[in-house]
Parts: sequence; C-alpha cells; structure tokens
Amino acid sequence: DLVLGDVRDRQRMSEVIAERPYDGVAHLAALTSGRDSLADPLGYFDVNTVGTLNLLMALDSVRADRPPIRFVLASTNIVYGSIRIGALSVALDPHPESPYAISKVAAEQLVAAHAATGAISAVTLRPFNIAGAVGGVTDTDRARIIPNIFRTLTGELPYVTLNGDGSAVRDFVHVADVATAFRLALEVAAPDGHAVYNVGSGAGASMADVVATVESTLGITVKILNMPPKPEPPTLTADVTRARTALGWAPDRSDLRQIITDAWKAWPGSMQA
Repeated sequence: DLVLGDVRDRQRMSEVIAERPYDGVAHLAALTSGRDSLADPLGYFDVNTVGTLNLLMALDSVRADRPPIRFVLASTNIVYGSIRIGALSVALDPHPESPYAISKVAAEQLVAAHAATGAISAVTLRPFNIAGAVGGVTDTDRARIIPNIFRTLTGELPYVTLNGDGSAVRDFVHVADVATAFRLALEVAAPDGHAVYNVGSGAGASMADVVATVESTLGITVKILNMPPKPEPPTLTADVTRARTALGWAPDRSDLRQIITDAWKAWPGSMQA
C-alpha cells in the first residue's frame, strides 16, 4: 500500500512505522545533487541526515515490541571523493567534497552506530551512476549525460556538450540491477551488523563512449559540442567484488547498450516510447 509521509516529519515517520509490523526498510529518500547542495547545504542535511535520524528514531520507538528490523540505506559513490585512482573499493575511507556527500557520510555513520547497538540489522549500498529504465519509467535528470543525449535526439537541445574530448570515465549501472541489490541486501542484513557494498557495473565508459554507443545502438547521429576541459576525476569506477561475494549479486543488465536501449524505449517523445 502507498503511505505518504516526509522523512523530515519525525511524528509522521513514527506514525508510519507504528501502523504496520514492517520487517524491512529500504531508505531511498534523499536530495542528490552535489552542485545544488553547495547552494542549499542546510536543506541537504535536513533531508539526508536528519531525515535518516528521524526514520531510525521511528524504528527505535517500536524496538521493544519487534525483532530487529532489516534496514538498507541508499548512499552514493560520491562519498569517495575525486582524488582516487583505479576502481573504488569499500575499504577506502570516505572523502566527501560537497554538502551532499558529507550528509550521506553522516547518514551512513548514524546507521552504523545504531546497528552496533543491536537495534537494527543494517546494510549501506553505494550505487554509482544509475541509468536505464524499468516499467516505462526512465531517468530524466538534466544533469546527466544519457538524458541530455536523448533530449538532443528529440529536439529539446541543439547538441550535447562534452568537457574536452569526453574522455572522463564513469561507471553506469542499470536501475533494475540496483533494485536487485536492495532486495538481496534486505535478505542478508545480519543482526548487530552493518555492511557496506558498492553497486556498479564494475566497468567504465567515457562520455564519448556513451555518445558513440547511443549512435551505434539507435542508428541516430548525436550532435555534440566539445567545450573546454574542466577539472574532473579522469576515472570513477566501482570495485563490486564484495557485493558479488556477500550478496550473490551481479550487474546482469548493466551492459551500456542494454542500459541505453531500455532508457530510450521509455523516453518521452522517442519513437519507441
């Protein structure tokens, strides 16, 4: 059943949790733009950190009457920062560089500290660049490369802009694979514990590769405009060894061609939508 509430409303969260004997929570509510968080740090901490605290306190209010609830937090690969080289491992210490990233690190620490008391069985997932589509729902975020390519193909934009030659490499993971990771994490969450897993394809694709893959997959030329290079991490990819081993998870649909095919089918105004 759909139950409406706001994680910033502690009283409402307590009411929601008290209404049903939930045995698992997947906590995905968040603000997610590093750039926007620079202009609104308080808003990001209010939703991402305090919102997590409110949800944990709501769960704690029914603690005496229920076994430990399985809790999975959606965090982000942004917590690693931009100074790393090679595939990012969960063994790395966080290096947050924006209020968004800091708010997520704080949420992770709240969950870990609460799990250490035995109150919940917790897992934190750090997804990389979520893309693709499920059930006709696709990503339309205008800050992301694939939606902007599609906006160009449907005439909403005159061209796609790339920083420099588009050589920056990122890890794209299909939203269906991310959903599977959450389901598996709920199943394996251990009492008195808190585990952290990366959720990515384990492979990288440059921005230029994404454009080229769209063109070869859809048979459509993408207009691009190469802008001056910007300081940005050359490569950010996931080491997903721990998720494969502990969760039995694999990024089965995260081939870039599959991601683009699924996303385009669901895109408003596409010939396949």
